[in-house]
Amino acid sequence: MFILTADQRDSRNNEDLVPAGLAAVERFGGARLAAGPDRTAGDELQLATGDPRAVLSIALHLTRLGTWSVGIGIGPVETPLPASVRAGRGAAFVHARDAVERAKRTATRLAITGDDAATDAESLVRLLVELRDRRTSEGWEVYDLLAEGLTQRDAAERLGITEGAVSLRAKAAGLRAEEAAAPALERVLGRADADRGERRRGVRD
Repeated sequence: MFILTADQRDSRNNEDLVPAGLAAVERFGGARLAAGPDRTAGDELQLATGDPRAVLSIALHLTRLGTWSVGIGIGPVETPLPASVRAGRGAAFVHARDAVERAKRTATRLAITGDDAATDAESLVRLLVELRDRRTSEGWEVYDLLAEGLTQRDAAERLGITEGAVSLRAKAAGLRAEEAAAPALERVLGRADADRGERRRGVRD
């Protein structure tokens, strides 16, 4: 199971972003969430999911905003999960607490805690976050339009630029690299969770 805990950065000097964060998590996670999202501590939100695609998309969205420290814990949880994720227990929750505390001290604002496979996942996801952090506003414009399902030609018409200019923006923004990396990272996260389950059952070679 994946437990994601996000802590609002510099919350004492900024407005409460938890309601907007909860709405965004609902939008990206939807039915793939096993529990939550809920506000936990005053400026934190938390969720549980068994879906690596959901946890990655939520983590990437929150780190893009720059206003959240995001910790992902991978491990077992006590089941059935309670109606409120705040009441959940298990190693994944402990790992998520460790991860979010480490995330507060990293430039990428993200950490993943679990076993060795989780450490590998953290390293790779951080590389993608670093790539996204270098993206310009023009690159994000193209990213968002293509994410809506528009073609590069449609995006060019929307932006009032040539299709070639859109292609150049996409290349500079590393959009193809992210498009290729995201499914691979989902598989790495999925294996980290599956590997933890196999260790617990004692069926590793």
